[in-house]
Amino acid sequence: MEIVEKKPIELYSGKYYLTCAFGGVLACGITHTFVTPLDLVKCRRQVNPNIYKGNFDGWGKIYRGSGFGGLYTGWVPTFIGYSFQGAAKYGFYELFKKTYSDLAGEENAHKYRTGLYLAASASAEVLADIALCPWEALKVRMQTSTEPFAKSTVEGFNKILKNESISGFYKGLTPLWARQVPYTMMKFASFEKTVEYIYKNLGKPKESYNKLEQLGVSFLGGYIAGVFCAIVSHPADTLVSKLNNVKKAEGESTLALSSKIVKELGFTGIWRGLGTRVIMIGTLTALQWLIYDYVKVFSGLPTTGSSGEKKPTKID
Repeated sequence: MEIVEKKPIELYSGKYYLTCAFGGVLACGITHTFVTPLDLVKCRRQVNPNIYKGNFDGWGKIYRGSGFGGLYTGWVPTFIGYSFQGAAKYGFYELFKKTYSDLAGEENAHKYRTGLYLAASASAEVLADIALCPWEALKVRMQTSTEPFAKSTVEGFNKILKNESISGFYKGLTPLWARQVPYTMMKFASFEKTVEYIYKNLGKPKESYNKLEQLGVSFLGGYIAGVFCAIVSHPADTLVSKLNNVKKAEGESTLALSSKIVKELGFTGIWRGLGTRVIMIGTLTALQWLIYDYVKVFSGLPTTGSSGEKKPTKID
């Protein structure tokens, strides 16, 4: 019997971008669902600072009141929403990075690569958040309502649709962009630069390390990037949690309501829950890059990031 070798995926082909999108689904959907208990306590403390003394107090009270399942309140919309977001975030990032590189030209693409990472990630996240926003709205309602918002994801989705129409799902889109776009810009740019820094200090180019070692660099680079992400995006994260639990006055704009909430929270309130979020986002981001790059390696593709050295132009 003749053994047919698997044809490698061509870089920047349609199959390449689909593979990246699939990696994003696993990276974001699984990890965000995994940390639902952390997210649950964080969101509730952002809306009501006196509800729990800390994470362990919150988990204990939730477990005693609702059992283990209570700790994962909102996990279904979390998984759906962040799977959609992950597919768009990673898939479009790779697409925009290639597109902007081609527009800039080889020399400028290398020289201004940090700006390129920022532009590509921002463009990708704007699209990704449109897919995420309805599920984020439902997740926050289910996690922060004083009384159980809905018995199931379907019931909760229909409840918002019936009472508030489509606008109920998207009233937090602008604050979500304010949270996620800077977060993703920091996530991708700091990851790429951190990976570059790690390889530079290891003293050998990326290609000289095996795939397991490269995945270790992806994990470490992801965690460092995650800490920066949490700090940059936290005020907007607090605002998103509050917005999805406050009804607009008749004729009131999202901007006006946001301004009122920020004023009420004050500087201290807007940063409430940062410690929890640093732990959550650091772990989350590290695992996301590990999963994403594992999918790429499994598919025969290189891991994300480089040693930062400009590859010499081939002269025929």
